[in-house]
Amino acid sequence: MEMKKVNVKLEGKTILVTGAAGFIGANLVRELLETVPNVTVVGLDNCNDYYDVSLKEYRLKQLEETADVLDKDQEKNKEEDKANKNKSQWIFLKGSIADKALVTSVFETYRPAVVVNLAAQAGVRYSITNPDAYIESNLIGFYNILEACRHSYDGGAAGVEHLVYASSSSVYGSNKKVPYSTDDPVDHPVSLYAATKKSNELLAHAYAKLYNIPSTGLRFFTVYGPAGRPDMAYFGFTDKLRRGETIQIFNYGNCKRDFTYVDDIVEGVKRVMQGAPEKRTGEDGLPEPPYAVYNIGNSHPENLLDFVEILQDELIRAGVLDNDYDFEAHKKLVAMQPGDVPVTYPDTSALERDFGFHPSTPLREGLRKFAQWYREFYLG
Repeated sequence: MEMKKVNVKLEGKTILVTGAAGFIGANLVRELLETVPNVTVVGLDNCNDYYDVSLKEYRLKQLEETADVLDKDQEKNKEEDKANKNKSQWIFLKGSIADKALVTSVFETYRPAVVVNLAAQAGVRYSITNPDAYIESNLIGFYNILEACRHSYDGGAAGVEHLVYASSSSVYGSNKKVPYSTDDPVDHPVSLYAATKKSNELLAHAYAKLYNIPSTGLRFFTVYGPAGRPDMAYFGFTDKLRRGETIQIFNYGNCKRDFTYVDDIVEGVKRVMQGAPEKRTGEDGLPEPPYAVYNIGNSHPENLLDFVEILQDELIRAGVLDNDYDFEAHKKLVAMQPGDVPVTYPDTSALERDFGFHPSTPLREGLRKFAQWYREFYLG
């Protein structure tokens, strides 16, 4: 199996990460700052109140601390390496990708070589009550990013070498075939959120074809870990158990879902950033779209009941729940929700083939880190 060639060097480049205060975004920024020499990371996020803003502020504070430590290290090494005039930088801008003037200004000022668009309004249920937020961020916002990428080549400039953007496993809708494959038809979304994410893939394809913008979409499956999103099931379960409320486990605990630890996801994204789809000319004399879409996840579905029991063990171990917590009294096995499917997980063979990527964090280890963080953040 031949892996894709690394054709985008990150060292010394400017990388724009939108949604930088988000769960995946903040972890990606930290990884880039810590591991890529002389990188400039520009973060953009509107820090909206879809969920607890203090979590976004916490993530940004962690990034500031990371940048400060790096700054001190670089100052210390300056004498030893006088030839090295550059140093890693972290620049955060508060604003929305739906603001076209702002997006244009960011591209003109910083001229990013790589763009990772993670800014989006997330959540399936929220799209029913707040559809405007999805149209604004996921459609208008993404269009603004594409337009800025397009104009980054104006006047013969080198422009954007690779656009990586977040799609979602939600595009598979109520597909019954598992594992979900990027070859499966995804033309029947069952939520506005899913429709906007499929639209992103279509728009990216059109712009790749028309303007030769190398772009890669990533269909994320359930990502978990410390300082994650409170609207995700594992976080909600934890909140409810801590308050002594009952959690509902659907399909009587016989659901299987794919869970991927955030550090593994970040490693996958970082590898993809460095392997842009190749530019080629087609028979019509126009560019063959340098375009790709991958599933990114664990491809190892876990039984939901097992997942919840491991979570409970780790919450007790971390001191979030008491040692004698009566778990049986706080869980309720219920029937499947309408429209839900018993098993969902991705076929990630293409990502493994092209980038040698496969998650390595065991579920218990990942939930242990989440439980420890939760204890410190909420009960510390």
